[in-house]
Amino acid sequence: MVGKQGRVTGTIGPGLVGEVMVAVRGGVEAFYAHPSVSDETIPTGSIVVVVEYFPPRTVYVARALV
Repeated sequence: MVGKQGRVTGTIGPGLVGEVMVAVRGGVEAFYAHPSVSDETIPTGSIVVVVEYFPPRTVYVARALV
């Protein structure tokens, strides 16, 4: 999971549990998402990179360099 890119489908930010869609196991799955930088807000539609993964469905993400 770490290093995979995903798209934000629910705003991620301080005090919020966002959502990202990540391609895994031949499909696309939703994961609960938190920002890797605690005070950062990442809006819907942004491309992110998974920096930490906590099974089964939680990831910490950072904005992808595009």
